[in-house]
Amino acid sequence: MTYSSVIAIDGPSGSGKSTVAKLLAKELGILYIDTGAMFRALGLAAHDADVDLHDHQAVEKFLKEIKLEYGQADALVKVDGKDLSQRIREHHVSKLASIISQIPVVRTMLLDFQRSIAKEKVCVMEGRDIGTIVFPDAFIKFFVTASIDIRAQRRYDQLIEKGQSDIDLEQLIKDVKKRDEKDMGREVAPLVKADDATLVDTSEMDISKVISTLKQDVHARAKEVGIDL
Repeated sequence: MTYSSVIAIDGPSGSGKSTVAKLLAKELGILYIDTGAMFRALGLAAHDADVDLHDHQAVEKFLKEIKLEYGQADALVKVDGKDLSQRIREHHVSKLASIISQIPVVRTMLLDFQRSIAKEKVCVMEGRDIGTIVFPDAFIKFFVTASIDIRAQRRYDQLIEKGQSDIDLEQLIKDVKKRDEKDMGREVAPLVKADDATLVDTSEMDISKVISTLKQDVHARAKEVGIDL
């Protein structure tokens, strides 16, 4: 079998996969790609343009009229030249991303977009269906998770740190549960652990130990399949 040069990291919202993916990419000196930022940007941009996310034809028309950019020197993600890197982290955008990610035409567009970015590059790609749908042939896969309470607390701490004081922890727990149900229950590319993915539970993790272990796993697997890091 021929493997793609992608390190796939999947997992639910707030699991710590972004932290793991960023640090692992940094340790390996390779490209990091956050696919969730793409869905968030499209959801936010559509919302700003008053596009009804439940009207799939309207969303499809909207997608044909915009330009999505990722990983530019001056911004993580842009839509029509507008930097959305900071705004996509606002709490309400999670719901927009969850809704728009269930639309087949959106997933098809981003599937092609993500594959084009990772073409001929060794990279760490993070999302919810990287190892199952986007790159089922990724040479190594990890599924990062954590308990719902831990994930909600992490989100709460992030939002408080950003100055959002009107945040209710109990509501966040409910939101996390609801997001999981939507992501795992959707018809298109549901959130699921790939059969060949290594489970990584970050609930009580020592981040440095996690990264060290994953780095060793990546090097060993890359050597095994002939991927040059």
